[in-house]
Amino acid sequence: MNLPYIESKEFTGIDYNLEAFTKAEYDNCTFINCNFSNLDLSNYQFVECSFIDCNLSLCILKNTGLKELHFEKCKMVGINFNEVDPFLLQLKFTNCQLNLASFYKLKLKNSVFKNCSLNETDFNETDLTNALFNNCDFKLAIFDKTILEKADLSSSFHYAIDPEKNNIKKAKFSKEGLAGLLEKHQLIIT
Repeated sequence: MNLPYIESKEFTGIDYNLEAFTKAEYDNCTFINCNFSNLDLSNYQFVECSFIDCNLSLCILKNTGLKELHFEKCKMVGINFNEVDPFLLQLKFTNCQLNLASFYKLKLKNSVFKNCSLNETDFNETDLTNALFNNCDFKLAIFDKTILEKADLSSSFHYAIDPEKNNIKKAKFSKEGLAGLLEKHQLIIT
């Protein structure tokens, strides 16, 4: 299916629950303070786009292309990223709320998460090789068969990661965060 092509355009303050959002390929576009909550964005294409102060909570992203996207100060609660088109998938998140999201089985090598809330987020079987998690909150996040090789979680907190069930080779953790690697043993660390 050939989608309309929209390039280098800025969209500001639009509530797409009240206005139609054109199904298209968006290239180098910026979305500022837009509401996409609960929209079905299946089969859309976004290339080198930025989303700033947007609400994308509960969006449906089946087969959606997300190539070199940056999300800043966005609310993205409950998104199933595992349904996106994995081809050339590259994401960066800054100051975002990603609670209850799912990245199940995605390859997110070199992804960047800065100052993000990742409460109850599903990272099962996700490849996060060399990912950067700077000051992220992982309260009740799920890690099982996750690849965290060379990932940097040294400034993040509230994670519970079982080293026997996840690949954490050469990953960086802070001394304060080591308790999150031992949680299954129910140790009392003072």
